[in-house]
Amino acid sequence: MLRVLSTHLFLNHRLHPGLLELAERSGAQAVEIFAARQHFDYTSREHVAELAEWFRSNSLQPFSMHAPLYPDREMGRAGAPAVNVLHPDKARRIDAMDEIKRALEAAEHIPLRNLVVHLGERDDEWSPRTIEYAHTALEHLGAFARPLGVSLLVENLLSEATTPEHLVLILQMGHLTNVGVCLDLGHANITVGTADAIRTLGDRICTVHVHDNHGMKDEHLWPGGGTINWPATAKALQALGTPPATVLEISSSLPEAHATLPDQIKEAFALFE
Repeated sequence: MLRVLSTHLFLNHRLHPGLLELAERSGAQAVEIFAARQHFDYTSREHVAELAEWFRSNSLQPFSMHAPLYPDREMGRAGAPAVNVLHPDKARRIDAMDEIKRALEAAEHIPLRNLVVHLGERDDEWSPRTIEYAHTALEHLGAFARPLGVSLLVENLLSEATTPEHLVLILQMGHLTNVGVCLDLGHANITVGTADAIRTLGDRICTVHVHDNHGMKDEHLWPGGGTINWPATAKALQALGTPPATVLEISSSLPEAHATLPDQIKEAFALFE
């Protein structure tokens, strides 16, 4: 299982080569770049060029990008609307797709392989329009991503619209055979449970977001800090036809010093060996 570190861990810092070097020292083979403008400013040619140059000279892979959740530098705290491709307002859906495409343009310089996309927000409900809007967004974004060599991955969230069962239905009904799934284990633990999610999504799972919680809120704790049964979860994932990439996605607000991070990251990856 490919060891991938999400830069979500450094979300409160500008993403720079020093943080990528820390990831490499920690045993990560690749990174998932979290597209938040205060962290990775995908609209800045200079920032994109800086990271592209570093990747060209180092073995750490730019495996994936997490699509932006907000279009600003404050993660919506200043009032900017969320990036929501399922929003009832068509203008909002178009704005959301445009923002995701802005982030995807970084793949012209950074050889990303995957883009993790959120279908809506936490409170989005399931309805026939959910399926319609999801198909439109995934077809539109897929057409933009394919020439860049990027595959789309949809993520199970905490919403009714993105349960594992509903994600399978969306992909089946849209004949979206080129779209995979990023299984978020923390989200599964709060909703249907990790075992059920793995059974439902099966070989559609291309990557897994690894973090822990106590089954109540999305805490993004280190594995072992919550209630997920990690030995059973790792065994179920390893039994899939193609073991998915392991993407460690830890909260940026946990009080760890950078000096201790390499050991903690290595211990988390060891759970899947």
